[in-house]
Parts: sequence; C-alpha cells; structure tokens
Amino acid sequence: MFRFLSWLFIIVGASFLLYGGYQLLDSYINEGKRLKEAKTIISEEVIQTAGKDLSKYYEKIQTGDTVGLFYIPRLDREIPIIEGTDEEELAQGVGHYKDTGFPGENKQILLSGHRDTVFRQFGELEHGDELHIKMEHGTFIYVIEDHEIVDADDRTVIDPSRKDEYLTVSTCYPFSFVGSAPDRYVIYAYPKE
Repeated sequence: MFRFLSWLFIIVGASFLLYGGYQLLDSYINEGKRLKEAKTIISEEVIQTAGKDLSKYYEKIQTGDTVGLFYIPRLDREIPIIEGTDEEELAQGVGHYKDTGFPGENKQILLSGHRDTVFRQFGELEHGDELHIKMEHGTFIYVIEDHEIVDADDRTVIDPSRKDEYLTVSTCYPFSFVGSAPDRYVIYAYPKE
C-alpha cells in the first residue's frame, strides 16, 4: 500500500509540473505571436498628448484585439497590449482595462499583467523611470511618479471618471508569492513633459 501511495504522489506531482509547464509555454508562444502583430502596427513617432483628443483612433477596438506595445526601457522589455483583462487576454500580454482610456483621451489608462509572466521584474522599477505605450498613431511616454500596494479586492485604483491623463499599471503582489497573491502592486505614471 505504501508503494502504491508513493507512486500516486509522484504521478500527481509530475502531472502538476507538466500542466504548469504547458501553461507557461502556451503563454510564451501566444505572447510572441501578439508581439509580432503589435510590432507591425505601431508607430515610433513620439506624441505629446497635452491638449489633444485622440479618441477617434480607438473607436473600433474590440475585446481581444492587439492594440499596441508596452515598452519598459529600464528592463528593455516589450509586451503586447491586448484589449481586455480576462484570463485569456492576460495569458497573451498585458491587458488594457476596457472601461479606462487610451493615450490622448485625458483619462486614466489602466494596464494589468501577471507577475510571473509579463511583469516578472516589475519590482526593479523606480520613480522617474519611463514607460512607453506604442500605438498605431504614435508613441506615448509616461514617467513613474508613485506606487502603492493595495488589497487584491481594492477597486479604488480604477477611476474612469478622472479628467487628467495618467497611466496606472498593476500586477499581483508579493512578486515571489506562490498561488493567488493577496495584494496588488500599483504604479502611477504621468505624461512626460
């Protein structure tokens, strides 16, 4: 009986490892496909958003669309931006929360991603670091000014009614936590002058 239980535990453990490995590989492959797609649609021309209304560029965006590229210079990391923040979208890149704005709409822009995939080195970012959002009609640069750690259920970081443009980026926290993390690490960045 002891031998049977030993084999059962080994088989169950190996199954969990294989399933986790499959999920990581699938996420990596899908992110790569979306990154290629994003690189074909973006513009490197830097756009200043002050006083501009660029809403017309975002009218046809649908959930699941690749809408741009999120570049983090300090980490030299490019991540595709996918419209939506359900698990399907987050498995392919960084998700844009659909009820928030886009660059040039003078609203809050909210991007979210998993700490163990797209935001693996997120804790290395510092105040003053740049974050770039590259879209079809231009590149928008934001500078990190603040961060906070909030409870996973805290929705106060989402404020679609705000009338000034700023970028909010969130991920699960603590970064090394195994399982469903209890908190969120939130960064606030503002358009570069």
